[in-house]
Amino acid sequence: MATNHHHQPLNVSAPPSGGGANGGYDDDGRLKRTGTVWTASAHIITAVIGSGVLSLAWATAQLGWVAGPIAMLLFSFVTYYTSTLLAACYRSGDSVNGKRNYTYMDAVRNNLGGFKVKLCGLVQYVNLFGVAIGYTIASSISMMAIKRSNCFHKSGGKNPCHMNSNPYMISFGIVEIFLSQIPDFDQLWWLSIVAAVMSFTYSIIGLILGIIQVADNGRFKGSLTGVSVGTVTESQKIWRSFQALGDIAFAYSFSIILIEIQDTIKAPPSEAKTMKKATLLSVIVTSVFYILCGCMGYAAFGDFAPGNLLTGFGFYNPFWLLDIANVAIVVHLVGAYQVFCQPLFAFIEKFASNRFPDSQFINEDISIPIPGFRPLKLNLFRLVWRTIFVIITTLISMLLPFFNDIVGLLGALGFWPLTVYFPVEMYIAQMKIPKWSTRWVSLQILSLACLIITIAAASGSVAGVIQDSKSIKPFQTIY
Repeated sequence: MATNHHHQPLNVSAPPSGGGANGGYDDDGRLKRTGTVWTASAHIITAVIGSGVLSLAWATAQLGWVAGPIAMLLFSFVTYYTSTLLAACYRSGDSVNGKRNYTYMDAVRNNLGGFKVKLCGLVQYVNLFGVAIGYTIASSISMMAIKRSNCFHKSGGKNPCHMNSNPYMISFGIVEIFLSQIPDFDQLWWLSIVAAVMSFTYSIIGLILGIIQVADNGRFKGSLTGVSVGTVTESQKIWRSFQALGDIAFAYSFSIILIEIQDTIKAPPSEAKTMKKATLLSVIVTSVFYILCGCMGYAAFGDFAPGNLLTGFGFYNPFWLLDIANVAIVVHLVGAYQVFCQPLFAFIEKFASNRFPDSQFINEDISIPIPGFRPLKLNLFRLVWRTIFVIITTLISMLLPFFNDIVGLLGALGFWPLTVYFPVEMYIAQMKIPKWSTRWVSLQILSLACLIITIAAASGSVAGVIQDSKSIKPFQTIY
């Protein structure tokens, strides 16, 4: 049986052979899920320790030694807490035998319904689209950093080594066009593992270089309150601090694909239990990592911490180590792009297939025999639409190549609705928490506080985008 319909519920009213899950199928008539705490954690870590880690030193520098680490801890706590609320909504009604929700939107549809479903879909898919753009920009910056550090070393520092980012974005796009043809999430586990290993590689190198730099300086740079007014104007200080919050929020965001990850987990124990463990494990690992990277980067560079830790290192030795880190970033982003875009791909394909059930172009798979392997299932609609998607994200990246602002904006836009608001509302609906009860009030206070942070972070990032766009000509970005 081909697994390419994994995201489209089979028309099975009851699981094969009457009751219960049997043989190779789960209780919903789909192939048995095999995910564990470990695979779910690998997916989360791949999704989370992404390019977000690279802007944390800059974010810490804006906030200082006190507010920086506190902000990271607060975001990790909120993310963990709301993720457990979200994990409880994977099945509607009963967390063990209730109806499964395969996607974030399904969960919203079954718990809240109505207009909120459309709102959730809009926010989620715009955000995923934005992440694809952010990753394209980040990978081109890393590819250029490799090229520049080598050029710089060849010329002994005499050549400024300016280069255009477009060819790098285009080559990233071409690779993604090929990888986008992988039909669905199930077949991506190997990509996730490679990507997770890579993200550890470059984060650890960033950390080591930070430590070396601190040892070299002979002291910890930075101050309790961050970049001092004087280095920047008062209004810049405020906007940048807000943007820093957006950057931190982006670094933690994975709620957007949490349900999709949970849908790969086997039961018993209940998926929600396994997911809670996986979330706790992943959030602890990432927080330790983030605080180390953010703080070490800040300690190394103080007020001048670069917006992207590994490309802003100037041209320090050992340059081969920086090259390895940047190669790891590129490989990781190639994988992460796919992990993030799969829900979007699946949504559009399912929509098209429901809309035009008789279209051969949309629904027909062509089998292409590959000697020694399983035949490749090629779907023309998938080929065309996913290719167009990659081309559009690449073009937009070439128009707007400022990584930090985009990261902050995405973090801000996705954080409150997807990480806090919907999980809180669904949990209240699912657990039938009475209005104005202590629990209800505390959940609403949490949601309101996060909304305020989101508005501040978004405004800071928009200010940054406006500032940067003054100095940039479309399609001609030279670094």
